[in-house]
Amino acid sequence: MPEGHSIHRLARQFQDVFAGQVLEVCSPQGRFTAGAALLDCHELLEATAHGKQLFLRFDHGVLLHVHLGLYGAWNFGGDESFRGASSIGAPRRIGERETFSQGTEQDAGPDAGLGAGSPGSSYTGPPEPVGAVRVRLVSANGWADLRGATTCAAITEAEAASVLARLGPDPLHNRPGDREEFIRRLLRRKTAVGLLLMDQSVVAGIGNIYRAEVLFRQRVDPWTPGSSLDAETAGRLWDDTVAAMSDGVRDGRIVTTPAALWSDRNAGALDGEAHFVYKRQGQPCRRCGEVVGMAEIGARKLYWCPGCQS
Repeated sequence: MPEGHSIHRLARQFQDVFAGQVLEVCSPQGRFTAGAALLDCHELLEATAHGKQLFLRFDHGVLLHVHLGLYGAWNFGGDESFRGASSIGAPRRIGERETFSQGTEQDAGPDAGLGAGSPGSSYTGPPEPVGAVRVRLVSANGWADLRGATTCAAITEAEAASVLARLGPDPLHNRPGDREEFIRRLLRRKTAVGLLLMDQSVVAGIGNIYRAEVLFRQRVDPWTPGSSLDAETAGRLWDDTVAAMSDGVRDGRIVTTPAALWSDRNAGALDGEAHFVYKRQGQPCRRCGEVVGMAEIGARKLYWCPGCQS
């Protein structure tokens, strides 16, 4: 599923293109009709993210809460003032690239770029909905469609606070005390650290790619119980996660390898060069040459180097 950096980029895009505007909200699919009616014709005040949770706060104290899950995605389109990615979310390829359309807003499709800010296009409003659009937001300058999300709900401020209370600190906020709280939550559990980093109540926003890559970069055995780690190692995991996910917010994709390993530094990492271990099972480790392994842990695939992380 999309990891925390994608959700923060979504929040930034909603803030940039919709905040301060009264939005039309509907549910073309029909599954969110009641919730859409609560939000329709209200001003979007703020878009925020915490981990993998997106919150759109409206002027009457009701929020749209979205968790994309494995298959959710937002598609965007609009006139030339409507800037940003045209698709953020699943399905994704290695490298976590977002979609930026080269066409117009009429090139609609669930996996296509939908023409956000297409130069020279004549914007006449949103296209007819394509596929199962759970919710559509429309402003004077553009639109956003949500498909396939695990959670799409209109909630109160109190309900939003309840969701946040169940989550661990978000490395992309990195607020005072977050590092110490992460260390405390990690070290008190006997569960394998490879599972704990995916536990959103321990740390919010890490998914399978960041989990594998940060553990590799810090040479931590994924099967080490959290309670067996020392505070220094736990702190390094936090610091590296902050750095890696911040890069993801900046770049719109997950790249965890240094430029020295890329075939063309100016062009950036190719998909096969973007990671140290993620989806590289059976290939030699970029650092030590040992064969990268893969195993299932917590019903998810874990990638690691037996040489570097023993």
